[in-house]
Amino acid sequence: MRRWLLTASVVAICTASALAGYQHVRSNGDGWREIAWPFPRDAWPAGRAFRCATEACGGEVEVYVRPKIGFCNCDSGVADDDEVDRVADLDLMSERFVPLAPGGVIEVADMAGRLRSYDLRMQDGSRHTAVGIAVSKHCDLLVAVAKGRGEAGGVQRAALEFLKSIAMKKWMTAAIDGG
Repeated sequence: MRRWLLTASVVAICTASALAGYQHVRSNGDGWREIAWPFPRDAWPAGRAFRCATEACGGEVEVYVRPKIGFCNCDSGVADDDEVDRVADLDLMSERFVPLAPGGVIEVADMAGRLRSYDLRMQDGSRHTAVGIAVSKHCDLLVAVAKGRGEAGGVQRAALEFLKSIAMKKWMTAAIDGG
């Protein structure tokens, strides 16, 4: 009986820890809500996708974020804009993206990396602004891409505010740390 109680207690603690690390961000007062991951399977696990209501973000903005464990240069992390171009998952939306300007250094959830803005032409011919983000910790990479119809600065601001929220920081840290 004691062995069963000990086993049940351990399972309950592990389950609670896992759920806390995965904490859903279905919706909050800032207009963000979680949506289904829209992209086909590839070499990496599906990530999480979110959409912000027009009035809350100055135009509809979507953010797609996922870890890529073991995919980063362990010594230099995300070193340059070419790496952001390669890893930030822009190609999941469209192969037709062009950088708007050189990228910059960024820190998200205690991970350093780079971000860069792009002109994104969708398959239906419509144009969007996209922001690619790639940050790393040790040899692991966390990538995010934001897409919207507004100016690059507005899409970037909305995405970064969301990614820097407490719930997202907890999830990103847990995803990279294996929690």
